[in-house]
This record gives sequence, structure tokens and C-alpha cells, in this order.
Amino acid sequence: MRLHQKTAIITGATSGMGKAMAERFVSEGASVILSGRDELRGRELEKKLIQKGGKAVFIAGDISQIAVNETLVREAVQNFGKLDIVVTNAGKLGLGSVTDISFEEWNETISANLTSVFYLSRFAIPEMQKNGKGVILANSSIAAFKSFPKHAAYCASKAALVALVKEMALDYGPTIRVNTICPGPVDTPMIWDSAKAFDHPDTIVQQTANNTMMKRLGNPEDIASLALFLVSDEASWITGSAYTIDGGILVK
Repeated sequence: MRLHQKTAIITGATSGMGKAMAERFVSEGASVILSGRDELRGRELEKKLIQKGGKAVFIAGDISQIAVNETLVREAVQNFGKLDIVVTNAGKLGLGSVTDISFEEWNETISANLTSVFYLSRFAIPEMQKNGKGVILANSSIAAFKSFPKHAAYCASKAALVALVKEMALDYGPTIRVNTICPGPVDTPMIWDSAKAFDHPDTIVQQTANNTMMKRLGNPEDIASLALFLVSDEASWITGSAYTIDGGILVK
């Protein structure tokens, strides 16, 4: 029970990596605020976790909106008494090169992947400071370090997120630890959407899997395992770091 008596907020919790993190955190004793836009999937996950004996509350909303982030922090404190952990997992792909992507799509991608992390951290940090400690874990991507065709907004936002994490680690340590994970190709709906930027999307996902040293896509549980370690006290001397978890794809 590595997260016994801890309260966590997880954004983008209704599917993929966020869902896997929520299930893993609750199994390790955490009380969790689940954030997402899909009301049906969010309520189903909330019910599932509670039926297994966990503590979970789903809050629907778009994390690119300031008020939604303020609500998540308020609900964490009202429901569970405090806030210990924030995982910013929600994101947007936003395909297109600089000359192709619409202004709206660019702004929405930057807002979802970067600005929302600022918003949630802005409200969460003061609550964590009341406890004398806290952890923020941002889900970035290997796109912070590697370029992909027609992923201008996505790559830019993920690289900026790594820089923001380092800055927050500097400004709020030693009270609050701030790290980021940078997954490679994980078998979630986003990778199949990402493949649409390539000439042969029907084969690019399999080629990507074969290009990893492990010869497979990651699965959400792989990412949840790393996230669990980094938010737990086992990682108490780790802050300001960006962890790639990519099956070795950046080795090439």
C-alpha cells in the first residue's frame, strides 16, 4: 500500500494511461479524484473502483478551462481532506505542420498539453504546501525530444512541458517534488490517431512497435508502474527529472 492515506488527482483518467494509473493508485491505497470529459466512462470507472473497495470521485470537465482545475483541487480537499499527488495526464494530439494546422487547433493543443498543467499546479501547490509536501507528475512524451511529421503543436507543447516541470521543481523544492514521464509508443487510442499523419497509417503502428528494442508497443500498465514509483515515497530524492519510457526506441 505505497499510497496509503494519500489523495491524488489524475487528469485524463477515463481511458488509456490515465485509467491504468487510477486503477493502480487506488489498489495501492490512494483516494483519487478522476478527471475527464467523458461522463459515461468516468462514472463507470468511479463505480468500478468503489466496488473494489477504493475511494474515487469523478469530476467531468475540460482541463483547459481554469475553473475546472480549481474545482478538481477543491473537490479533492472537500472529499478527502487534503491533496498529496497531482498527475497531469490529459492531452491533445493536434496534428498538422506549422503551415497546415489551424490557429484554433494549435491553441487547443497548447492549452490541453501545457497551459492546463500550469492551471492545475497553480491551484494544487498551495494545498500541498499546507501539508508540508506533495508530488506533481506530468505526462509528457518522447515527442519532447524527437520530431514527428506533422506534429508541430504536440512536439512543441511536450518539450515546453519538460521545461516547466524543471522550473517548478526549482521553485517549489524541497517541499514539492515535480517530475515528468515521457512515454514512447503506447497502445492507446492516441497512437492510432497519430498514425494518421503518416502515409501508411495502417502499417505505421506495427512498424513503430518493431522499431523499439522490446519489439512491442508499451501498454498503459507499463506507464502506470513508473508513475506509481515516482509519486511514492520510494522516489523521495527524485525531482526535476524527465523519465523516458519507450521500449528503447530513442536508442536508435
